[in-house]
Amino acid sequence: MTEPTHATDSDDGAHSHYGYISDKSKYLARLKRIEGQARGIHRMVDEEQYCIDILTQISALTKAIEGVALGLLDDHLKHCVLDAAMAGGEDAQLKLKEASDAIARLVRS
Repeated sequence: MTEPTHATDSDDGAHSHYGYISDKSKYLARLKRIEGQARGIHRMVDEEQYCIDILTQISALTKAIEGVALGLLDDHLKHCVLDAAMAGGEDAQLKLKEASDAIARLVRS
């Protein structure tokens, strides 16, 4: 796996951050709820609850994960891709390809 190319130190010593950083606490809270949902599904299976009830919870978990993914993608496009596009050059093409590949993965899943 390759290292991300966006977070770099600039000449003035400031550190560049990923686009989601301003919403980090929101993402962490959402992921904590998702963890709880996954544990709940595990418990439902362990307790041999009704199949449809479990599938309903799985559907809710899937939508929650998709929501996080779409939020991260939006942040990536608005921050990392936009910054790279404004700078131009090879990094811009790389960021566009990364975004396109990420969208393709999300659509396939």
